[in-house]
Amino acid sequence: MRIGIDPGACEGNAVCEALAPMVFELDDRAQARVIDDVVATDGSVPDEHRPLVERAAEGCPRLAIQISR
Repeated sequence: MRIGIDPGACEGNAVCEALAPMVFELDDRAQARVIDDVVATDGSVPDEHRPLVERAAEGCPRLAIQISR
């Protein structure tokens, strides 16, 4: 599973961070980003975080999180 965040859509509401704090955080510009330690060397997110990522993507008020498999 790979995830992406559309910076043009992200409003920095921090819903993703609240729903999946092990995966997302806000940067210094209040934009969501994936925590570096979570991403594998091939750019994928471990399956153990899948439920959190899916919940965050569904809960994002601007639908700024994209999931690809």
